Amino acid sequence: MNDAQKLDTICSLLTWGTARLQQAAIEHPRREARLLLAHALEMTQEGLLREQNRAVSASRYEAFVARRARREPLAHVTGRREFWSLDLLVSPVTLIPRPESESLIEAAVAAFPDRSQVGAILDLGTGTGCLLLAALTEFPDAFGIGVDRSENALGLAARNASRLGLAARSGWICADWESAIAGQFDLVLCNPPYIPTSELAGLIPEVAGYEPRLALDGGDAGLAAYTRVVPAIPRLLRARGKAILELGPGQAEPVARMAQRAGLEPACRPDLAGVSRAMLLVGQNPAKALGSGGVGG
Repeated sequence: MNDAQKLDTICSLLTWGTARLQQAAIEHPRREARLLLAHALEMTQEGLLREQNRAVSASRYEAFVARRARREPLAHVTGRREFWSLDLLVSPVTLIPRPESESLIEAAVAAFPDRSQVGAILDLGTGTGCLLLAALTEFPDAFGIGVDRSENALGLAARNASRLGLAARSGWICADWESAIAGQFDLVLCNPPYIPTSELAGLIPEVAGYEPRLALDGGDAGLAAYTRVVPAIPRLLRARGKAILELGPGQAEPVARMAQRAGLEPACRPDLAGVSRAMLLVGQNPAKALGSGGVGG
């Protein structure tokens, strides 16, 4: 019998789990130990606090802590991640939704003060479906299409849509970027791979060891996907349509030049860290400034 199995109260298990995760150099060991324990016991965090002296089985929690100590992402262990207040299923077949990607939804809401103007949404490289599903919650009259090269990713996105009551307002297409799309849209969203190939090996273990390389690798300069997606945007947009792309650090200037060559007007919105994260692109109508209104690195 190992140490974890000897511990049988919520309080003692939390102490043990925190110590294990701290030894593994997890950044917030107490918080993650608590989240893992709540998941293992199928309790809320408030319930853990109320019942600290309750005797419980430790085996499931021990297995979860061991996985996290090996630097498997917390979201993979729990199978869930919150994005834009939506509870999403996640798995190793897609990227885990990041808080910085919420900047795209913020930009979309700012770009369309009249929510009824958005009737059709396209999400290129949809992954978990997080961007499309979040956008559908903000634009209640819209129908959305999510595109991904991975059938497994699309299956996960479809399950998320069903769980959130959005299955009737969404469709999913397995294709290479825009290649299978003939229609036009009011809003186009895209979070492409943008990490330079040379930087992949230096990513934190949770990303480098567990998330799909195809969804991370942006080529030599991290711009390979943009060279494909940006020139296609004018064809995909309706007359008053707008596209919003996620950017990596320092990519605003080169992507803005691509957009201008395609006849699009770019404007950037920073994320909470001050990185130019969401690039708004419009065709016929001038782009209105988001945040500072300029294009920065």
